[in-house]
Amino acid sequence: MTEPTGLAGYPTQVREEVEHLRRVVCDLHAELPRWGLVVWTAGNVSQRLRSADLLVIKPSGVSYDELTPESMVVCDLDGNLVEGTRSPSSDTAAHAYVYRHMPEVYGVVHTHSTYATAWAARGEPVPCVLTMMGDEFGGDIPIGPFALIGDDSIGRGIVETLRGSRSPAVLMQNHGPFTIGKDGKAAVKTAAMVEEVARTVHIARQLGEPIPIAQHHIDSLYARYQNVYGQHDTPEENPA
Repeated sequence: MTEPTGLAGYPTQVREEVEHLRRVVCDLHAELPRWGLVVWTAGNVSQRLRSADLLVIKPSGVSYDELTPESMVVCDLDGNLVEGTRSPSSDTAAHAYVYRHMPEVYGVVHTHSTYATAWAARGEPVPCVLTMMGDEFGGDIPIGPFALIGDDSIGRGIVETLRGSRSPAVLMQNHGPFTIGKDGKAAVKTAAMVEEVARTVHIARQLGEPIPIAQHHIDSLYARYQNVYGQHDTPEENPA
């Protein structure tokens, strides 16, 4: 890892966005234990800047109770520390690789949530047997390849798996879930939904074989949820 260069040479707009995202990313980390997605210091959230090729992520090995906006670290998209007094998360290389190769992604989350990680340990996708899964994931939650921490191998596995999938989540074999989104909040929501459906489908399988949903119904569910459900900007000439 190279020595941090600091943000002094960056425009004011970048420095202001960093300060904003330090608060945002710190607050999003509090959501992981709240939803039972992590234990001890495991797991991480990052968000990419829109004004520069930088990301904000938690420092490595720091408990969630100790995290503050000031403790968040800033890295470039090669995973090098740019600003911060602590080493970045051990998963930073994976986050950075995703941002470099999936430019539409601005949020990445990694957890070791129990049920999702159990499916990862089996190397088995979570099958799309719930309408919620059709809505959120557009199909099965896929399995990514086995990869070790230390370089961008995990990031490559995430990108290779999700590029051919509508799912914003991947279960990395023998490791756990990674989720992506338009920002950190979206990726955290997906992480919570991954654990919810992984748990529900596991319970369903204890009772018998779950009933699959036909692909055309999955397509319809996904299209409606992504394009119709919730609040959207409405043109003034056509108020809802």
